[in-house]
Amino acid sequence: ADRRRAAQNRPMTADRAEAHHETLRARLAAGDLPGGPMAPPGADAAALMALFEAGCLSRRLDLAGRAMQRAGRGFYTIGSSGHEPMAAVAAALRPTDGAFLHYRDAAFLVARAAQVPGQDVARDVLLSFACAAADPVSGGRHKVLGSKALNVPPQTSTIASHLPKAVGTAAALGLSRRHPPPDPWLPRDAVVMASFGDASANHSTAAGAINAACWTAHRGAPMPLLLVCEDNGIGISTPTPEGWIAAAYGARPSLRYLHADGRDLAGTLAAATEAADHVRRTRRPAFLHLRTVRLFGHAGSDVEAAYRDPAAVAAGEAGDPLLHAARQLAALGVPPADLLAAYDAAGARLDRLANAVAAAPPLADADAVAAAIIPPRRAAPPAAPVDRAALFGSEARAMAEPQPMARHVSWALADLMAAHPEIVVCGEDVGRKGGVYGATRGLHARFGPLRVIDTLLDEQTVLGLAIGLAHQGYVPIPEIQFLAYLHNAEDQIRGEAATLPFFSNGQFSNPMVLRIAGLGYQKGFGGHFHNDNALAVLRDVPGLVLGVPSSGPEAALMLREAVRLAREERRVVAIVEPIALYGARDLHAPGDGGRLAPYPDPAERLTHGEVAVHGEGTDLAILSYGNGVGLAREALPGIDAATRLIDLRWLAPLPEAAILEATAPCARVLIVDECRRSGGPAEALMALLAENGRTRIARLTATDSFIATGPAAAATLPSAQGIAEAARALLART
Repeated sequence: ADRRRAAQNRPMTADRAEAHHETLRARLAAGDLPGGPMAPPGADAAALMALFEAGCLSRRLDLAGRAMQRAGRGFYTIGSSGHEPMAAVAAALRPTDGAFLHYRDAAFLVARAAQVPGQDVARDVLLSFACAAADPVSGGRHKVLGSKALNVPPQTSTIASHLPKAVGTAAALGLSRRHPPPDPWLPRDAVVMASFGDASANHSTAAGAINAACWTAHRGAPMPLLLVCEDNGIGISTPTPEGWIAAAYGARPSLRYLHADGRDLAGTLAAATEAADHVRRTRRPAFLHLRTVRLFGHAGSDVEAAYRDPAAVAAGEAGDPLLHAARQLAALGVPPADLLAAYDAAGARLDRLANAVAAAPPLADADAVAAAIIPPRRAAPPAAPVDRAALFGSEARAMAEPQPMARHVSWALADLMAAHPEIVVCGEDVGRKGGVYGATRGLHARFGPLRVIDTLLDEQTVLGLAIGLAHQGYVPIPEIQFLAYLHNAEDQIRGEAATLPFFSNGQFSNPMVLRIAGLGYQKGFGGHFHNDNALAVLRDVPGLVLGVPSSGPEAALMLREAVRLAREERRVVAIVEPIALYGARDLHAPGDGGRLAPYPDPAERLTHGEVAVHGEGTDLAILSYGNGVGLAREALPGIDAATRLIDLRWLAPLPEAAILEATAPCARVLIVDECRRSGGPAEALMALLAENGRTRIARLTATDSFIATGPAAAATLPSAQGIAEAARALLART
């Protein structure tokens, strides 16, 4: 008791984790346990003891991580102390259920590992603390909680960004029962669990994802999703208002709400089991509101004394779920000495492992860090035979005639969906309407609502559904209606889809082909919201492949290559289709049909990294893409020089070798970039050419401005006349 009082009375600036560790040991040794709910008569003491042991190992992992940091052998961590009741959630689920974890869920991972033979989560987590190359989860790239064998894709800072893909995976499980993918991740009877904190519950991403889950269930579609809100009452330093989570989520339509107090381990296990059983039986979502405690600060070297009342810290330590679990176990006849022995055994195990981990080489060089950005290839299922006459009917005749880009896109998607049954198209208005510009027209009639999914109006949900479908083994082709709308949800690509191979060392991936209608020159809808000429957000994502077609045939060929990249190379691919070209027909004069072309042979595709070279001139090379290619063709008659036009096609990664080869014979290079001067592809192209010794180069870009509506809609963008003038100026330069 004297030791306990001394530890409790240490100054708030001291290491509260070590102080509380001493207190916990002293109280377990003395049987000095807090009051509270007891386990019901007949409770399974062995099962509760297993959960207590999982909590002990989770707690000792936190202490080990702190010790490694003090010794200079460990790095940034977020502790799980106070969230040990999540072990009960793991016990209520099956190891074949998918789990997207909150960053404080080490106890869940430990408890799940106990369900699968041969798993040593303790060693794995210590290796991640050390950023060791031998870390089997992320390869030393980050401290993450995850495991391929345990069906836990790793997460980093889960401020609700994982909830849309959890919703998407649950929706994919529903689809699996009626249209199974060739290689599913989870079995058809699985459920998906996603956990998050009470502060994250306020994030717009969480609000949108939970709304999407309720919307889906309200329509009667399967949504086997268990949401677990771990409410420790504070978000970094901002307290959560008492009763807020229950008020916000306790009466949502089509969402079963349950509550559990983590200080009642038996009650938590019962509530978690009820929630999991409800989701599995009804295939409808449930929300488990789990009261937890945050111990020892938010993360790393966070000192709570700087912003938190000492009484609140003391109250949290008094509510330690390990002490409360010990109370229930002691009442069931487990000797206090056994409880202390379990806690100490977890520490001794980690001490032994720590010595081995200390010798593990860290991840160090740049090549090793970047190696997992692109996941390893996989053997994709062979294409199915396609009866194109039956698929297209009378439209087959039109394919041989010149057509605008929108027709090429819809036909290419139909060809691809017929050949690859795992492809699913999703997005706003992609079904019966066929998209805003008709690019998905006819797909719903040909393939039905299971493969052409109209979503609710939320881009995060569109992309989250795509990520979830990809997790389950489908090849999703989501559509974002306008490039400007992507900004509402770009973190689903940057922070979730593209980083999953990186943080899982290539073990997990979520390949997809993201179609986006974008760029300028649109004469219908106007303004910056429907004419966004900025591609920087997509070019800035490591590993993402970005293509921009300049014609109908090119769009079809590019989509075929994009699907190959997703199916075989597991890549995230974005195709930005120029809106102005969807229905464009004429090039030089009204009625000339210069922008129309027949549909390309289904066996052809456009190789990733391949540029198109039009002409053999050597006086001047014009580098462009998208709308700029057609504008350059318009400008050619006004340029008195031997010119070649190079269509870049691929903007990320830039096809550098092909660009240098195509421009090598030319004396001068003009870059025509319809994106803004700041942040556009022209910056990288200028750098590439300059670094390779080219001096007679110039660029023509859009103005650093948003786009206006009305007569000035194209005023800030490159024009055919402007290209001709820039070319003549470059040719005149000595």
